[in-house]
Amino acid sequence: MEPKLYQPPPEVRGMTSLDKEAFTQTIAVPALRVPTGVLNKVMKSLKKSTIQRPGLPRVVQDTEESSDFRLVLLDPHRVSSKSSFSEAEAEALRSFSVAEELQYYELQLTYNNLKSEEVLGAVLPQGQDVTSGFSRVGHIAHMNLRDHQLPYKNLIGQVIMDKTPGITCVVNKTNIIDSTYRNFKMEVLAGEENMVTKVKENGVTYEFDFSRVYWNPRLSTEHQRVVELIKRGDTVLDVFAGVGPFAIPAARSGANVLANDLNPESYRWLQHNCKLNKVESKVRTFNLDGRAFIQGPMKQELPALMKGKANVHVVMNLPALALEFLDAFRGLLHQEPPCDENLPTVYCYSFSKDKNHDADVVERSSRSLGFPLENRCSVHFVRNVAPNKDMMCVRFTLPKEVLFSCNDEQTEPSEEPAPKRQKCEETTDST
Repeated sequence: MEPKLYQPPPEVRGMTSLDKEAFTQTIAVPALRVPTGVLNKVMKSLKKSTIQRPGLPRVVQDTEESSDFRLVLLDPHRVSSKSSFSEAEAEALRSFSVAEELQYYELQLTYNNLKSEEVLGAVLPQGQDVTSGFSRVGHIAHMNLRDHQLPYKNLIGQVIMDKTPGITCVVNKTNIIDSTYRNFKMEVLAGEENMVTKVKENGVTYEFDFSRVYWNPRLSTEHQRVVELIKRGDTVLDVFAGVGPFAIPAARSGANVLANDLNPESYRWLQHNCKLNKVESKVRTFNLDGRAFIQGPMKQELPALMKGKANVHVVMNLPALALEFLDAFRGLLHQEPPCDENLPTVYCYSFSKDKNHDADVVERSSRSLGFPLENRCSVHFVRNVAPNKDMMCVRFTLPKEVLFSCNDEQTEPSEEPAPKRQKCEETTDST
């Protein structure tokens, strides 16, 4: 039997509006006639050789309509003759008195029996990339379709929704991200236009409007990595908190948190998620730009925090812009530092396209901070977001030479950098 029996009819090539009936075809698959009394035992012995297709039965009525026998359908890719059975399978069939002679059964193969990549591979132009990869955010699947896939976008969305249990909405992300509010333009390809979703990450539940806030399901490992460095009684100052993926788990682990986000929608959902996870008493929330947060609430809190013994953590997860905010720490505090000050630890995220990502983010961090960080920091690779583009986290103790100033060189707080619009920060891969 040829593998082509598993492929949809060639007539579906180029289809842009999904016609499920067009995928229906009849194929002949090998089968064994098995006495009903040993059927379960035979199925266990042949589990590697029986047909495995979505929605297809592996056992059907005997063609001779005998109640004493059933037909066990076999995988035509694995079984083409009786010699295809392994020694163990052949021995089992003999022990159960099952004749190894193959029959052929005509089976109707429909759209429901095909996998998403098979449908899309049959529809999209030959020789071009076919992807069914997406990121899942609750009931939403979001994709980054390439130009050659756009004529088929609604069909692709429908196939993804049909083939993925629990997905009721498929969206396509455009290639523009608003770096100010970190949300992106999207269009609904299939399903309901309900963007309010619920997700669970590392045991914490979050709710938000996916169309108006930033959420990346591929950062769960990084969120967990940083939160595990935070101890009960520590303080976390989250400059770009989003809907709370660092702030809320840190609060649940016993930290005191000041969480800020410029996006009013993120701020609203951050407060909602604090209540949802019963940590509102541990998290103080702010709706300020990052520089105003550093030079306002953070500046007010740091002197007292640095006199304590608990650690202070500053999280700056805005990789498109965060390094530009490091200069806000220059001369933030004016008093002379005691020698035993408990200096904050900073976790600052950035994208890098440089061949030497580590050196690149250290050099740029040093330039923004106005202080050399070489040999005074560590750099952690977070994830690859595009070819030759990585997300990195530089971690360092905020130098007292930067934080404390004995002169009046500190400038007035400036406005947040002008909104930048840049290409989407991630590529889509399968989840």
